[in-house]
Amino acid sequence: MTYSAPKVEVTSAFWKNYRDLVATKVLPYQWQVITNQIEVDLPLDPGGNPTTGDTLSYAVENLKIAADQAEGKFHGMPFQDSDVYKWLESAAYALQDHDDPDLREIADGVVDLIAAAQQPDGYIDTFFQIKWPDRKFARIQQSHELYTMGHYIEAGVAYYEATGNEKALDVARRIAACIDAHFGDETGKVHGADGHPEIELALARLAEVTGESKYAELGRWFLHVRGKDPDFYDKQNKADGWDRDFFEQIKYLPRTYYQAAEPVTKQQDAEGHAVRVMYLCTGMAHIARLTGDDSLLKACHTFWESVVHKRMFITGQIGTTKEGESFTYDYDLPNDAEYGETCASVGMSFFARRMLELEANGEYGDVLEKELFNGTIAGMALDGRHFYYVNPLEEDPRKLKGNPDFRHVLAERAGWFACACCPANLSRLIASVDRYIYAVEDDGTILADQFIANVANFDNNVTIEQRSNFPWDGHVEFTITAPADAGFRFGIRIPSWSRSSYALTVNGESSDAKPDNGFAYLTIGGGTTEITLDLDMSVKELRANNRVSEDAGLVAVTRGPLVYTAESADNPGDLWLYSIKPGTGTYEFKPELLGGIGTIVEQGVKAVEDSSDDLYLPAGTEATEAASVTFIPYYAWANRGEGQMRVWQRTV
Repeated sequence: MTYSAPKVEVTSAFWKNYRDLVATKVLPYQWQVITNQIEVDLPLDPGGNPTTGDTLSYAVENLKIAADQAEGKFHGMPFQDSDVYKWLESAAYALQDHDDPDLREIADGVVDLIAAAQQPDGYIDTFFQIKWPDRKFARIQQSHELYTMGHYIEAGVAYYEATGNEKALDVARRIAACIDAHFGDETGKVHGADGHPEIELALARLAEVTGESKYAELGRWFLHVRGKDPDFYDKQNKADGWDRDFFEQIKYLPRTYYQAAEPVTKQQDAEGHAVRVMYLCTGMAHIARLTGDDSLLKACHTFWESVVHKRMFITGQIGTTKEGESFTYDYDLPNDAEYGETCASVGMSFFARRMLELEANGEYGDVLEKELFNGTIAGMALDGRHFYYVNPLEEDPRKLKGNPDFRHVLAERAGWFACACCPANLSRLIASVDRYIYAVEDDGTILADQFIANVANFDNNVTIEQRSNFPWDGHVEFTITAPADAGFRFGIRIPSWSRSSYALTVNGESSDAKPDNGFAYLTIGGGTTEITLDLDMSVKELRANNRVSEDAGLVAVTRGPLVYTAESADNPGDLWLYSIKPGTGTYEFKPELLGGIGTIVEQGVKAVEDSSDDLYLPAGTEATEAASVTFIPYYAWANRGEGQMRVWQRTV
């Protein structure tokens, strides 16, 4: 399947609000942070990484030092440069949507600075240029060099596409040439892949924008060399000096942490660091499409099955434990100790999108929708200046303060992080959400995958206008305008949550089109075609597979694509005292609450707080009283101060 990207203008009120927030609030704030204009109060690193104690980013300053435009020492994480690159990529997408000369001037200057910092051979990584110039590519288990350079390639490609800036693309090409000169099967080259996948997906993007297959083939080599020699990292570490670590704590993690215990085409489960898995899978899917490598496509299916059907939280978040920010085992989904890194949800969005470009399967859109409306945007406060790294499904501030097992969870979002991967990762996803709405198959079939109101213009002179008030309303309208001689299939994803109840009309006539692998297909001719789709937006309660011990006997409240949660701001007392009666939920949209959200009220009971101080009491003595429970969308929680939060509910 090819991906012929249409030109899309997002008109959705929901997503325009987020995209405007990124352009007008998030990017300026993040720019102030990475240029040391703002001193931030950093929380403890959620992943347990050692930090310098700096309250300034120094990300741009490091580039200035490497470019001989300033003097000083390196500050921050080895991958500090990537904060700048992801900001630049976000700015590129924002410029396509917002004509902002001031932002363009700043971003052009960033490209000039990066080009000045790049060495003649194409190498650029300020941690090594400033601090360890003799150790380039010598310890790639920990160095993040290819990870960091991959993020620039992504940014350079995006900025070139948005602005036509040739310098931005040239820097990316030179990085790829440097990597090609140092990595490969030939004698004298490095025979391994970066401990953190990223370069693979970046090279795929470079191949697509340039039309040069050599970049995809280099990415393919990185995918197949990973795990080919399970001892590779140990050999490199010993040659570099066993105790000269950048991250000592990850040296002793199992090889599965890096997805390097065996070749990726032989791995049967999603193991290790969740973000690394997602970046790896995104690269595999994209390169499988570009190169026709069926072994990589098969591996993508294996990873997808493992994550989506056995290791994913109901909100789409992934990553179970703070130890290595990793997956654990099938159906291990703890709600309060959950890691659920924002970057992992963003990465899952990337993976789902690339899988849809490979094959028309509605499940990819279902998961992408779950991520977009739940798992990802929960990582940012409604003010655009505070962020979550870890996203639990249950929280009690007393537990966070009193139990060190939960030190990775924050009661409120932070202004920044020492490992600041999540804020800019989320902003680049939101700013580019227009790229996640449609896909185009080789035969010209257009797939409408996401219900995000827009006007899209395709290469074949087809225009599609989608109108809706999604996710609050399930009524979706499409107006398709096509040339007189046009004839193509149009596939509309019917979400799994509405597949048993929906109505589809074409030019006012009811359509009997049934979902085929999740998509209802219509034949579109020339002229104007009017399509309406009405989805089932009733309140539903879901239970988890009873292999999930944490959720046994509990339900989660949902409506359409949104997962809902209870907060103590709406429900007095301890949330675990409430029980709801499924089927009693009523919906109301409240425009004045949290920027305008739909709320759900369920009827039930609340246990009366025990008057006795005895720790244990006779069974059957618990008193209850009638109560109602108010729910808000999960993405909007923690915007009204500290308090308890709970997604999964007891029932009566």
